[in-house]
Amino acid sequence: MTVHVVRMPVKEVHSHGSGDVSAINSVLLELTTESGITGWGEASPWPAFTGIVEASAAALHVHLRDLVIGADPVKVEVVMTQVERQLVGNPEAKSALECALLDVTGQICGFSISELLGGQQRAVIPLSFSVANRDFARDIDCVQSLWDDGIRLFKVKAGFDAHSFDLMRLTKLRSLYGDEIQLRVDYNQGLPAVDAVRRIRDLESFALDFVEQPVQRHEVSVMADIAHAVAVPIMADESVFTPFDALHGATIRMADIYSLKINKSGGMRRSHEIAAIARAAGIDIYGGCMFETSIAHAAGTHMLAALPGLRLGCEFYMSSYYAEADLAETEFPVKNGFVHVPTGPGLGIRPARDKLERYRCEMLK
Repeated sequence: MTVHVVRMPVKEVHSHGSGDVSAINSVLLELTTESGITGWGEASPWPAFTGIVEASAAALHVHLRDLVIGADPVKVEVVMTQVERQLVGNPEAKSALECALLDVTGQICGFSISELLGGQQRAVIPLSFSVANRDFARDIDCVQSLWDDGIRLFKVKAGFDAHSFDLMRLTKLRSLYGDEIQLRVDYNQGLPAVDAVRRIRDLESFALDFVEQPVQRHEVSVMADIAHAVAVPIMADESVFTPFDALHGATIRMADIYSLKINKSGGMRRSHEIAAIARAAGIDIYGGCMFETSIAHAAGTHMLAALPGLRLGCEFYMSSYYAEADLAETEFPVKNGFVHVPTGPGLGIRPARDKLERYRCEMLK
């Protein structure tokens, strides 16, 4: 069991209602069996959202190592149940471990992770890109380049500047691309609760697919009030980490959509539990991500590929369009505006050793 802490450079700073991001900081977990099979997983925390890289590395290296060494990697649920009892929180570390175990299991039995999760429902998923640069002129150039690549889903990060700035950007994008562009808005908890309904109503004329997490994660009753008061669908992200959060949100009808993120919820299995609750309550789902390399992107893609019903796409664009470089031996499969589910047994994506050494900050064995 080896823990690799990496830092990947990015092309530009992305701004959010909860802060700026200027690099991809992740922990890659490498598990090798006695027979020589190696599985990979990734913990991708965000300090303003879930946690810090140092905590993920320590969780894996210090607290979970003894549970993993000597364990049967195929007994994923058994191992992860012990992990849940041993360690509270740290969903990113748990997601990395679960992924590595599933990667090993898939290689042993010859199935992809999406097949292990119940079978592949789809081979491609529409890709969304986040418009998040304070310099909107640069974002316009970026959007045009991505448009030429076939991307039609764009999520505008909002709430980090004036309301007028958000309205201007939406107006410009709609005027440039008309009804062909699918627009979404994400506040990342950036709106004051007292003003949220008024500002969101100002966005309704743009025919948005959704508005994501307008207020603070703990303001779930406010989220419900907003969802009941506006015409645009409301998506919960930071307010739904666990199946319990999803159940409570469904009970009060907090949102119309849930954003699924394996690093937020502790892995693919927990994400599927959240999706099942959402499906039972008539709540839609979306494929979200943290600031990740292609390893976590691949895991998230397998998770979504095995789910019934996915209308809104995913945002696994980091390794292809945001990072200056990626770690994988082969490019993460994005083509014509769609993410293609990795093929082959297990995860289907793995780091190249030379790239891992280049971007590694620390290695714990």
